[in-house]
Amino acid sequence: MKKAFLLLWLFVQAYISSAQKPNILWITIEDTSPEFIGCYGNKNAKTPVIDQLAKEGIKFSNAFSTGTVCSPSRTCLITGVKTYEAGTGNHRSNYPLPKFIHGFPHYLKQAGYHTSNNAKTDYNVANLDAFIADAWDESSGKAGWWNRKAGQPFFAVFNYNDSHQSRTMTDPYEKYQKDVLNELPEADRIAENDFEMPPIYRDSPEMRKQFARVYNSIKLTDNKIGKLLKRLENDKLRDSTIIVFFADHGEGIPRGKTNGIDLGYRVPFVIWFPPMYAHLSPWGKNGVVTEELIDFNDLAPTLISLAGGKIPDHMKGRTLIGPGRGKPVDHLVLSSDRSDNGIDMVRTVTDGRFIYSKNFMPFMPEVRYIRYMEIGAIKQQMRKDFADGKLNDLQRQMFLDRPGEFLFDTKNDPWETKNLINNADYNSVAQQFRKQLEQEMLAARDVMLLPEYEIAALSKTTTPYEFRLKESDFPVNPILEAALLSGKRGKVIASQQMQLLKSQNKIVRYWAALGLRSQNADVLKSFEKELVTSLNDDYPPVSVTAAAICFDIFKNQQAAETLKEHCNAYNAEIALMAVNYLLYIDDKTPFIDTIKTVQTASSRYDDVYKSAAYKVKSACMDFLGILRLVSNEEN
Repeated sequence: MKKAFLLLWLFVQAYISSAQKPNILWITIEDTSPEFIGCYGNKNAKTPVIDQLAKEGIKFSNAFSTGTVCSPSRTCLITGVKTYEAGTGNHRSNYPLPKFIHGFPHYLKQAGYHTSNNAKTDYNVANLDAFIADAWDESSGKAGWWNRKAGQPFFAVFNYNDSHQSRTMTDPYEKYQKDVLNELPEADRIAENDFEMPPIYRDSPEMRKQFARVYNSIKLTDNKIGKLLKRLENDKLRDSTIIVFFADHGEGIPRGKTNGIDLGYRVPFVIWFPPMYAHLSPWGKNGVVTEELIDFNDLAPTLISLAGGKIPDHMKGRTLIGPGRGKPVDHLVLSSDRSDNGIDMVRTVTDGRFIYSKNFMPFMPEVRYIRYMEIGAIKQQMRKDFADGKLNDLQRQMFLDRPGEFLFDTKNDPWETKNLINNADYNSVAQQFRKQLEQEMLAARDVMLLPEYEIAALSKTTTPYEFRLKESDFPVNPILEAALLSGKRGKVIASQQMQLLKSQNKIVRYWAALGLRSQNADVLKSFEKELVTSLNDDYPPVSVTAAAICFDIFKNQQAAETLKEHCNAYNAEIALMAVNYLLYIDDKTPFIDTIKTVQTASSRYDDVYKSAAYKVKSACMDFLGILRLVSNEEN
């Protein structure tokens, strides 16, 4: 009798405990900036469901993805670890995490929650199937709260792909019509002349045809969210469920997604509290707009706290809700690295109004060559307009070398049209951000300072996360000192970089070479002999970078042969680096046969990360695409 009573008591206590825990519905949409949502001020958008959620909930005006493309952003979301700590900043990679890092729903399961994911994963980590199984009770297109045990609290994720870049720019127009336009009632459609064209794009019928896809794709997304919320209500769960809505990163259009500026990072973000849990909101009740700075690093610890779990030590983000709520911050540090075949490295600091970006590879433009974007009609139209001289100075700038730094006032210049970095009135702002960036990169021991060639190699025996913590393996101070010179131009800086090119540290030499790649040709002419010597450097990332400089500026034939050799390398990271350099070299003729060979033989690579062959092949296709474009111009 006593045993039966004890079991009954334990059951009741478990029921009471679970009943007190809020259900959590997490709605993510793809590739969307606040500028295209009605509640954020766009009068042309048709987003009544999202707008109503914001009207009744808490709308964040300063919410940021930690990255500018999906898989790195999702790594941070699921782990609560910045990608420059985990080594997962390169979009579509397959590098390992330490065993102690779990997807955060793992901790919600421990706290009694049913966890379901419907259905995108794309977490950018090794051993993906095991990682998913550890995090979720179920992850599929059929997953949802409806599969939990009776009375069990749930954490349910629903991801909507309809606003993804594939729909808004990459898919053929006919597929967009089928998948998006034909799914919308006539009254819901946004016509090609029913919106204001952003000034960063040419306002033409051709561009409007393509840009209307953004509005209609978001409208379809809004409709589907409405159906999900209706199901929640029909299941009589709306009054016990906290709803979190946001996009995975900024807008999936040229200059947005994959690009390290505000348009790539800032996201719409809303939290809706039912009356039952309104007391949990530190921002107040219905219709509040908060300027509090948040980023994706904050979400994992916040959700674990809401669930009553213990936040692991490796999660450094703030807890936003509950008794352990962290103190609001005055700035965020964000990052953008390789996307598909397009190498890059940008680090960004924002206080919500001003956004500062350090471009570590400024010899490439903002709209660099990334095959998945190049196949889009809107990108092709922009390149055609650029070649035909139809773009104004602002629109042309996207296709030219970047400055080493950006500084934008997003309050007064939301489309980031005026770079204030050389404006004396903003010197103190720039200096503050530079200091904050350097402090964070040193404190975090930013492992993405390593070329991917190095990250792939070390990942065979350890994890990037753990590797970066050992000073003898990764002396971050001299490496960062060399890296911060990259993007600074002039003979004085070039002289410093030439000295660093003699360093005993191979990563310092790599950053010296990469910084020299961004120097003006006139500056480098006095260093020809030393640069040619670096062609024989025993560290491939240095020799291939030096080869790109020596061929582009001096037309050195040894450099040409070195580039061909690296393009043909059996190491995919080096081949990808070499082909990317060729994309931004004027004289491509000597390399045509090499690139054609590499394109057809790319399956030979040791696939350290998934789709290595795809990335190299895509870069080759971009190279050949440039030649076709030039040929058509000449004809």
